[in-house]
Amino acid sequence: MKRLKIVLDSTSDVSKEWINKYDLSVIPLHVNWPDGTQEDDTRDIEQIRDFYSRVSKASALPKSSQPSVGEFVQLYQSLQKEGYEEILVICISTKLSGTYDSALAASKEVTIPVYVVDSKLASAAMPLPARRARELEAKGLTTQQIYETLLKDVEQTRYKAIFYVSNFDFLVKGGRVSRMQGFFGSLLNIHVGLWIDPEGKLVPFEKARGTKRAQEMLIKKILSLVPKGSKVRVIMVDADARESTKIILEMLRQQYNILDASFTEMGKVITTHVGPGTAGFSLEVVE
Repeated sequence: MKRLKIVLDSTSDVSKEWINKYDLSVIPLHVNWPDGTQEDDTRDIEQIRDFYSRVSKASALPKSSQPSVGEFVQLYQSLQKEGYEEILVICISTKLSGTYDSALAASKEVTIPVYVVDSKLASAAMPLPARRARELEAKGLTTQQIYETLLKDVEQTRYKAIFYVSNFDFLVKGGRVSRMQGFFGSLLNIHVGLWIDPEGKLVPFEKARGTKRAQEMLIKKILSLVPKGSKVRVIMVDADARESTKIILEMLRQQYNILDASFTEMGKVITTHVGPGTAGFSLEVVE
């Protein structure tokens, strides 16, 4: 018997390497185009890159939808048949999606124990608590103890998510933020900085003209949240802006003791709301 399966939803933008290394399952959200066609938010890199091109040229943006309760039930039951004894689900912030509600409702319809966490995060910040769960498991903690530890981590904001968008219209059209005064992103070469606050909301914090200043803006923001010199672990994430994330990582290295770093691509659902050209990082503060 395999004791614990960890499930992330696809907005976690988790890399295939991590999926294999930490024995993760990913349940897809869906992308719904105005013409009625639907596609899954898969972690296939070629599909993701093709999506960047298609959404950039689209006259009308698609919308996203969460997995249904039935889809979660089907996943839980299949994992139970594979021999898993317990399931830990880490979901995108409830302030951004109803995925947590579907996962929780489905947990009440199956016999296998399921623990559901509202990560109050999104994108590449979500794999960080998944890795943390595996590390706690290796120390001998029960799933209940792991679940309680993750809830405490979230409450204490152990994980951060900060990035900039190059086309603010994606956020406005996607309904994730309001068009606030001072945060109009339609001006030439304006990048808007966003972070996920402790409540799990996506919040604009500053704007910058040009990529270099946008990168500096992200470093300034993280320094306001995490003291310089701290031990951290990071995941760099972008939607067709890898060169920028490489530069941001080097800037982070000048400020922090980075224990490990990796790169991943933003998936279809997150890109639908922030647009290609987005770059940033997630960061875990290590004791």
